[in-house]
Amino acid sequence: MGRSYWFECSKCGYRVKVSGRADRGVNVFVQTIHCRECRELLDVVTRIRIPDEVRERARPSAYATGSPGRKLPAQSWAANGPPSFQAALGRLTRTGSTRFRWLDFRLRCPVSPSHSVQGWSDPGKCPKCGVFLEKNGVPYRIWE
Repeated sequence: MGRSYWFECSKCGYRVKVSGRADRGVNVFVQTIHCRECRELLDVVTRIRIPDEVRERARPSAYATGSPGRKLPAQSWAANGPPSFQAALGRLTRTGSTRFRWLDFRLRCPVSPSHSVQGWSDPGKCPKCGVFLEKNGVPYRIWE
């Protein structure tokens, strides 16, 4: 299970809810990043577990067939990048699937793929003013 914490800057008042490191749940891996252009800390999806549609196509399924022209989530993510952290957490897992596979993603800013990002780990500096952030000791959210 993954955990998100409140991080707060005592100098400028910047506050953010992030994992503060690489973290994982049952179906998703995340990494906290520092986007230099946005000057924000963000949790981004680095790996997500999805049903393996190639092997499952032999079985009829509304999820796998869909309407013609509609892209499956894996096809859409491969073309457009990873889902947002909130979308990945809110995604319903498909029951009845027996085979799954992992999709891996590079670190990138969800606002713009051209932004310069780097991994961020606690203890780390505030993206706004450079002072070390203080971490709340109790998790804000525990997620799977």
